[in-house]
Amino acid sequence: MSTDTTSADSPDAVQADIKIVFTPSGRQGMVAHGTTVLQAARSLGVDIDSVCGGRAMCGRCQINVGTGEFAKHGIVSGANSLGAVTAVEARYADKRGLSDGRRLSCQSILLADAVIDVPPESQVHNQLVRKAADERQIEMDPVVRLCLVEVREPDMHEPSGDFRRLAEALAQQWPDRVTGDITCDLHILQQLQPVLREGKWHVTVALRDGCHVSGIWPGLKENVVGVAIDVGSTTMSAHLCDMATGVVLASTGAMNPQIRFGEDLMSRVSYGIMNPDGPAEMTKAVIAGLQTLIDGAAEQAGMTSDDVV
Repeated sequence: MSTDTTSADSPDAVQADIKIVFTPSGRQGMVAHGTTVLQAARSLGVDIDSVCGGRAMCGRCQINVGTGEFAKHGIVSGANSLGAVTAVEARYADKRGLSDGRRLSCQSILLADAVIDVPPESQVHNQLVRKAADERQIEMDPVVRLCLVEVREPDMHEPSGDFRRLAEALAQQWPDRVTGDITCDLHILQQLQPVLREGKWHVTVALRDGCHVSGIWPGLKENVVGVAIDVGSTTMSAHLCDMATGVVLASTGAMNPQIRFGEDLMSRVSYGIMNPDGPAEMTKAVIAGLQTLIDGAAEQAGMTSDDVV
């Protein structure tokens, strides 16, 4: 009786197992070469949503691929860890859109070790993060104050820029609040001319530290808000606060997106040391996460992100 053996060089040879690590759950295991990320997730008990049976129709199974050397797990992960974008996946991206770097896990074939991040919107059981703000009596001395000013109109006989006339109006009409030379950021200069004309030369200015214009609105604006941020190694939260009264208007929380670079701070330090772009990548992730929290808190309070100063 003959025994059928397969050469290691044969196309039918069994490929070595692949190590896959899922964040933020931390679940990991070995799966066969050619397994889809969605299949791997189900085999390891990782919670990725999908209602279309892996046909790239629902778009709920989106994931991100970690890039770099993950010393804690002993693997290197990157875009090459997955197979090329399939025609089905490309059609979904063309019709429905996919954020930069996102893949559909039902279409992503594992070719090498990988770290896979499952964003909150792709999790079957979204994690509810509650981090309440303690309320206590605080003597308010806000860093940002609102000042309604009347700016003199342009005069061809006395040429001057809009910002110069705004600074003069602040110094003359709010001498108790102006503490130095008035400055502003580029985006204020870009919107100054249309805002002045929309407000018919009456505008409300958000004055920071008594000298820096951080916001400007046509006419009278009575309320602006600030955000208290709590960034922990696992979770983070944002608390929207009235800048005049200190009252907490809304709170939002989420997992710290940096968790995909390591579950603890030392793992993230190692990731930053071993990957040249690691620090910038982690910074970008946490800033994007915080902006999402701020947008959500503003929406809860019936405000917009422009109200946050």
